[in-house]
Amino acid sequence: MKRTILIVEDEADLAATCVRLFRRQGWQVETADTRRVAMGVVARRPALIIVDRQLPDGDGLDVVRAAYATGTPVIVISGHDWAGTRRLALDEGAAAFLGKPFSTHELLGLVRDILGEPPAGTPRVPPPPGCSAPRRSAPGLPG
Repeated sequence: MKRTILIVEDEADLAATCVRLFRRQGWQVETADTRRVAMGVVARRPALIIVDRQLPDGDGLDVVRAAYATGTPVIVISGHDWAGTRRLALDEGAAAFLGKPFSTHELLGLVRDILGEPPAGTPRVPPPPGCSAPRRSAPGLPG
């Protein structure tokens, strides 16, 4: 699962948008809509996990803790309590936090910061003209 991104999101539209975005970039993508399903995929060590903080069957930070133990980087996304969730996520080992709503270009920029460029031979989709730099909240990155 070296080039696989796991999207853990219970909002079907957002998960589908992320799948399309990353597949167009050349990454393999798996999805999980619950904490339970995500925990089963973490053991296979995807290249990156993007997890929503609030899942229907538990806390997305459980996924962060499990992924941290395997060395897999995690981006936590949340639409609630940005300051508190950001602090908790980073304290639990998340590589970054992104508050909802966010643009696909913000997310893609953060993924590229963590993973580098997509697999070789895949055309890069540039950001639209006038797109500002992504808002980031990872240690060492301007927030």
